[in-house]
Amino acid sequence: MTATHYVHPSAQQRPSPRRRAASFLLALAIEVLLILAFLTLDFTPRIPQFKGGTLSTFDLAANEEESTASKAQKPAPATKKPPRPVPPEFKPKIVLPERPLDLLPLSKEEFEASDIAKLGTNAPGAGAALAQGSAPGDSQRVGTAPNGEPLYAAEWYREPTNQELSTYMPKFMPDGGGWGLIACKTIDRFRVDDCVELGQSPPGSHLAGAVRQAAWQFLVRPPRVGGKTLVGTWVRIRIDYHVERASSGQ
Repeated sequence: MTATHYVHPSAQQRPSPRRRAASFLLALAIEVLLILAFLTLDFTPRIPQFKGGTLSTFDLAANEEESTASKAQKPAPATKKPPRPVPPEFKPKIVLPERPLDLLPLSKEEFEASDIAKLGTNAPGAGAALAQGSAPGDSQRVGTAPNGEPLYAAEWYREPTNQELSTYMPKFMPDGGGWGLIACKTIDRFRVDDCVELGQSPPGSHLAGAVRQAAWQFLVRPPRVGGKTLVGTWVRIRIDYHVERASSGQ
């Protein structure tokens, strides 16, 4: 008779002790590796580092408030004022006097006669001509000048006006008028210089001083002797003053 044995199915699938030992060692090695892996990890928190520029944060709300405040504080642009109109510059109008000043219309003969370089006072025949004074057209000799030279009667190139004479009239004019007498040296342009008082009437009337002070305006022809006009010789000038009913004149 044949014996029959029953084997449980789980007993047939159970691994051998050898395989179980190998599995245990493999699991143990995996756990050791996992533990070593966890130990090598660095869990210390680090500050992130960025290469290049720095990281900036912006608060949009704050920026909007600052921009609004700066706009509110910024002053409004000043309105340019139009330039003020410059008033026109007024220059005074200068009215020249009608009477001639230093510029006188001269003929060719008069211009040559007024040339000081052509004076003939030192010429050999000049002394005799001055002493005689008798040639036709010669000036009349009336005396001796303060420096001893001959003195001739003046011949007006232009008679002085009442306005020119009245400026220097004495404060108290004699009721009957009077006259003043001076001697002057002729210079170029029919002017006179170095005037001195010779006499006056009535005495103490100061009329000679009035004539002397007004003489800078006089225009007198230089004396003529021997057909020559002699600038630099002396002339005698007399001014007569007449009073008519409290109004003075020449």
